Amino acid sequence: MIQGTTSDAGKSTVVAGLCRVLARRGVSVAPFKAQNMALNSAVTVDGGEIGRSTALQALAAGIEPHSDMNPVLLKPQSDRGAQVILRGRAHGYMNALDYHAYKQTARAHVLEAWQSLSKRYEVIIAEGAGSPAEINLREHDIANMGFAEMIDCPVVLVGDIDRGGVFAQLVGTLALLGASERSRTRGFIVNRFRGDITLLEPGLEWLTGHTGKPVLGTLPYLHGLLLDAEDSIGRSGRVGAGHTLKVIVPMLPRISNHNDFDPLRLHPQVELVFVGPGQAIPPADLIILPGSQSVCSDLEWLRAQGWETAIQRHLRYGGRLLGIGGGFQMLGRAVHDPDGLAGPSGSLLGLGLLEFETHMVAESQPCSVSGHILPERVPVSGYEASAGVSTGPALERPLLELAGYSELKARGDGAVSGDGQVMGTSVHGLFDRADVCEALLARCGLNPQGQAVNYQAHRQRELDRLADCLEAHLDMSAIDQLLQL
Repeated sequence: MIQGTTSDAGKSTVVAGLCRVLARRGVSVAPFKAQNMALNSAVTVDGGEIGRSTALQALAAGIEPHSDMNPVLLKPQSDRGAQVILRGRAHGYMNALDYHAYKQTARAHVLEAWQSLSKRYEVIIAEGAGSPAEINLREHDIANMGFAEMIDCPVVLVGDIDRGGVFAQLVGTLALLGASERSRTRGFIVNRFRGDITLLEPGLEWLTGHTGKPVLGTLPYLHGLLLDAEDSIGRSGRVGAGHTLKVIVPMLPRISNHNDFDPLRLHPQVELVFVGPGQAIPPADLIILPGSQSVCSDLEWLRAQGWETAIQRHLRYGGRLLGIGGGFQMLGRAVHDPDGLAGPSGSLLGLGLLEFETHMVAESQPCSVSGHILPERVPVSGYEASAGVSTGPALERPLLELAGYSELKARGDGAVSGDGQVMGTSVHGLFDRADVCEALLARCGLNPQGQAVNYQAHRQRELDRLADCLEAHLDMSAIDQLLQL
């Protein structure tokens, strides 16, 4: 099990890298994350929903993502509560106190998923969540040491030196663990190191002498590494130079599936900017309203931040607007959520830019889809994750045509305004395909030059680059011993 001293210490990256290292050797390996809190999710081969980072780790292992790999997924809808996904299926909304009491029940789901996965793979690499040293959350823990104790597996602790204070992170975390937990912690990995390793070596020697635990490796800072993030949006708003199209995205408080925009980060002709709270809204060629886990709350936030006025001005000057998932629902006349399925209960006026309304429903389940963009007929693929049903005349002019299921006919998805300035879709992941990316950006005035990135191929290259790094800088013989290989 890979645990970290903090969130974003590099747990997900290390697990993905190890999965790829082992898969390249021909080892049957799978990732596992008992409990995850994330608004970035992915659809599984069994029709469930798991954290996006775990799905990426499955890709690294060369296998299809399965709901057993992330049996508990928490999708925050407020500061005090979240939607609970159990083994890929929505289980309802719980506040933090209710979920804390529910952990003993969730524990059974975690063990069942682990046991099912263990029967199918030779090696499983588990990932912790946050830090194991959160002493207020230790009771009934299923995410970190509580899980490691349940299944009796060794733990490697990752610390992020780029944040500073890595020795305090590692020693302090170890000090807050119980005796058996310290014993099962078999070593450390120092992540994101920049500079001359000889300057760090005295500290590493002290760490081993002080704790009795070996440092299993120091991983360098991999500049430009762009892989599906679990929650944090990349430290740089854009990648590349020589851009000719400016795209801005509001940083919604409950933004979901922001990995939609990773291919735009890599496009050499695109400048992608995430606009946070209180920041000035700059001029742009394209505004994209992203997915949201709490559509009505995020729509109210948009208005409070001045986005509604900015969007109206943007459209008057000929700019383009695209809504994805929850962002698409905001474009309609109203969003109705009487049961509070995606935030506070009630109805809220939408931006009124397209003639349709959305009703939130409890029965919705994420699913993979495929079809064509209209009218170009460029093939598309992606996934739907929005908990809502939209109806209205605007949907008679869809952005996409999606393939039907069994006896069902093809169906339209999304909408396009009569002048073509406003577009929306419920499908995430459209930009992953280079041809779809080029077609959508061409509508916004970009001259297609075949420079869009094939994001699936990009992921594979980055995973191999990551695996190469781990093999070069980790004590893989020690890792093999922990894995009993």
